[in-house]
Amino acid sequence: MKSALWVLLAALLIFNVYTPTFYSHYEVKEETAKDDFFFGVTSGGNTTSQAKLLIDKVKDYVNLFVINSWDITSNETALTEVCNYAVDAEMNVIVFFSFVFYNYTDQEGNDLISGPLEKREESLVFYNYTHQSGSIYNSSSWEELGIDPFHMSWLNKARERWGDKFLGVYLYDEPGGKQIDTGFWDRMAFGRSDVWFAEGNITAFRNVSDYSEAANLFVRSLYRSGSMQHVINSSVPDSINSPLPVFTSDYALYWFDYLAGYDAVFAELGWDHSETQHIALCRGAAKVQNKKWGAIITWAEDNPPYLPNGDEMLQQMLIAYYAGANYLTVFNYPPVNPYGALTEEHFAAMERFWNQIHAFPRSMFVKVEGEVAFVLPKDYGWGMRNQDDTIWGYWLPDDLSPLIWENMNKLIKQYGLKLDIIYDDPQFDFTKKYSKIYFWNSTVY
Repeated sequence: MKSALWVLLAALLIFNVYTPTFYSHYEVKEETAKDDFFFGVTSGGNTTSQAKLLIDKVKDYVNLFVINSWDITSNETALTEVCNYAVDAEMNVIVFFSFVFYNYTDQEGNDLISGPLEKREESLVFYNYTHQSGSIYNSSSWEELGIDPFHMSWLNKARERWGDKFLGVYLYDEPGGKQIDTGFWDRMAFGRSDVWFAEGNITAFRNVSDYSEAANLFVRSLYRSGSMQHVINSSVPDSINSPLPVFTSDYALYWFDYLAGYDAVFAELGWDHSETQHIALCRGAAKVQNKKWGAIITWAEDNPPYLPNGDEMLQQMLIAYYAGANYLTVFNYPPVNPYGALTEEHFAAMERFWNQIHAFPRSMFVKVEGEVAFVLPKDYGWGMRNQDDTIWGYWLPDDLSPLIWENMNKLIKQYGLKLDIIYDDPQFDFTKKYSKIYFWNSTVY
């Protein structure tokens, strides 16, 4: 990381210690809107009262509320109530769905669960629900389960109810990371021998012969999944009236997430992984593909207290902000206290961050742009968390991996947050976006 940013971060940490919190929250929210920057927290509590308690706690220093509770998002009344409460608190809202409820019959009214194999993709949403709720997959309709598949009608009303405060849908979770770790982007699909995804995509992934085939299958199967299409494609029967922005978080394959239809991907900062590397991968993919990007502060370890301490979290947030993130959120799970996983130390860090970015906005001080690109081979889906990470979840590192790893780390050391990591892809012209470009096999000193 360049010295200018380190100097600024040091100054901000000193500011945090010696300067009282005195900036008007009204003025802060006005400035944030102009900067197109959203800072928030996720809510994984099971009840509306837990969500409201968290909103009341953070509403003076965040402007984004991400609802990621299955119990809330599968209950129409509860979901509407929480969104209303957040918007009334002047927050923007993103709602997480691990899948979207929608009608699983075709236009002629034929049941797609027991119909021809090529038409069974629509049944995945019904199976997903029965699988996740613990029900036995022996019902043939939502009515038998007493479920109203309300998601599509609810989403079609969301912009009418909340306007631009409803930012969009967080769909699935970590598809790239799951692909690297399990061999398929929808980990919940494993073991389902009677549904289309198990018979089709999982088997297809196991039979891919090269990286390009794996890349095409990842992008195509994610883009064409029923939930994705119902949210982004208004031409699909009984789908969205007007396409909504789609978000996810990830720790690998950011480039291919964007190709699959996501409007913004949040790079996960945690697990003692290189923040600079993950920002370079996510920001680079967004820049070349003309999308937005964000970051999410996640666990530092598998055991309590899970999250980094307040000072570490503050530094991570400042790095993401000055690196140009459009979105920044804090992962607040599991619920180990009434607010979730966040403690008073974390809330204090979040409030300090909120005030500091308006005392030292990146529009007036240091904003570190991606000026240098490191170009990976086309379709080279390497996890890159370490030298032994898999390629597309099916191959071990190959003969190219040692040189790529060595050159990447040399460039990170040399350029820090000015480095983006992108892919060689003929559909994108990145030559005019960077002042200097290194290909994976370039000589790097």
